Amino acid sequence: MLKIHNTLTRQKEEFIPIEPGKVRLYVCGMTVYDYCHLGHARVMVAFDTVVRYLRHLGYAVTYVRNITDIDDKIIKRANANGEATDALTARFIDAMHEDERALGVLPPDHEPRATASIAEIIHMIERLIERGYAYIGGNGDVFYSVGKFEGYGQLSGKNIDELRVGERVDVDEAKRDPLDFVLWKMAKPGEPFWESPWGQGRPGWHIECSAMSTCCLGHHFDIHGGGMDLQFPHHENEIAQSEGATGEKFVNLWMHNGFVRVNEEKMSKSLGNFFTVREILTRYRPEAIRFFILNSHYRSPLNYCDENLDEAHAALTRLYTALRGLGNSIEINRHSGMDCRNPDHREVNPAAIRDLTVPAFPAETTGMNLDSTGLGDGFAVRFEEAMQDDFNTPQALSVLFDLAREINRQKSTDESATMELAALLKSLASVLGLLGENPEDYLRGSAEDGLTAEAIEELIQKRLEARKAKNWKESDRIRDELKAQGIILEDSAQGTRWRRG
Repeated sequence: MLKIHNTLTRQKEEFIPIEPGKVRLYVCGMTVYDYCHLGHARVMVAFDTVVRYLRHLGYAVTYVRNITDIDDKIIKRANANGEATDALTARFIDAMHEDERALGVLPPDHEPRATASIAEIIHMIERLIERGYAYIGGNGDVFYSVGKFEGYGQLSGKNIDELRVGERVDVDEAKRDPLDFVLWKMAKPGEPFWESPWGQGRPGWHIECSAMSTCCLGHHFDIHGGGMDLQFPHHENEIAQSEGATGEKFVNLWMHNGFVRVNEEKMSKSLGNFFTVREILTRYRPEAIRFFILNSHYRSPLNYCDENLDEAHAALTRLYTALRGLGNSIEINRHSGMDCRNPDHREVNPAAIRDLTVPAFPAETTGMNLDSTGLGDGFAVRFEEAMQDDFNTPQALSVLFDLAREINRQKSTDESATMELAALLKSLASVLGLLGENPEDYLRGSAEDGLTAEAIEELIQKRLEARKAKNWKESDRIRDELKAQGIILEDSAQGTRWRRG
């Protein structure tokens, strides 16, 4: 039984899709005027994991994540750069796709853009005017009448009367109520615009998501997600717009991921602690960043600091080390080998992705009984229990470490059990988008991380020769030299292996 915390009801609920076997999910995406920051990365990774797990359970998921490619910030940045808005947004959309590929984020099934959805947006605004939920203001803008929608504030828990305190109507009294928000803005000189029944202008931010989500998923769908900062007013306004226009319930279940903090302070450009994904990628491996994000529950605050990233790297290294030396006979990748680094990933067939996901837990055991000995059943059941409890990825990761310890214990006694458990570890990890690399390749890293593999092997050979000559001083000197370069040596009866620390 999958239970998900519903922001609307403020409790965990058993997930029952509107249509059996199918899930329709919408997540608010990026406003593309700059590079993605760590907060964006958290949204992408958190909901990518939700989609992976739902597909893993056998659901046919339709995942929509939009792009906001027109708004005040975009226009301001484009003007400052002296370039067209579409050139600016195209550049940062490409950068966003590069970042998500690096983090192992699968492409959404649909990625609608606001500028390509103008007809749908205008149609929804017309419908709101017809039904008495919208009006043309004194300045020509079209506004949503908040007071007309019963239940406004139900998602955020805010009281309308309290919200009005401190608010004021614009000096030209364009709005009838200080809480009313804009649906269509009249064009200002030099701004991009589209023709509409109300004159040349552009959509407000809130109406864009209402139009794009209902166009892609229908008037009533299963799950809507995004960052906690969008709960009010953006998502509150989406409910009012969508239900006002359609007369139907908008979304059954709302999911919001927690804020990102840096060294226990709110991430902010003004505080100088604002990090883009590509800045972090210059210092840490992409999969370590994904692990770091998943090591906190999606609804909890995520605290970024070097120590936490270093711990994530070390933890991921322990998982890869458990798989090291087991060769290519772990064939679980045939089930989960989705190449998230495919440069043409916008063209990936969603049906093909679903076909590649790890098979669902067998109903008769409620666990991933992939092994013949039953040795891994307990791990599979515990992993399932964690993920079924509101996608508890920290608990699911703890199961992976218990499994890795069992693999290390079995290595010296039972080769068959070792391989079966290793296949299970890769299978479970793939549900989280982890352990997708060859263990040897991951542990050895690349020449960009320091010494080349050839240079390391040459030093290891010199150390071996020194040991044969019982020149322990030279042997220790070479080990220390490699250690200073971040190279860890592992001596065994089979020889010396190395990895980057």
